[in-house]
Amino acid sequence: MRSPSVISASQSKRDACLKAAVNFFDSASAHAEAGNLQAAGTLILQALDQERRAGAVGPQVLQLIKPRK
Repeated sequence: MRSPSVISASQSKRDACLKAAVNFFDSASAHAEAGNLQAAGTLILQALDQERRAGAVGPQVLQLIKPRK
């Protein structure tokens, strides 16, 4: 079982990634409205990367499987 501090750190990291994603999406929207579609596209990709990182925080299945000796 993971300790509360590890769970808290994971949640904090996940929240930071999701907040960064929202900021990138907001910036992308502003750039798109201004007609700068290339910058908007780049910001959308950065936001999606942050969402992916948020989903990857915490234990991974492969880390839980232990090989037999």
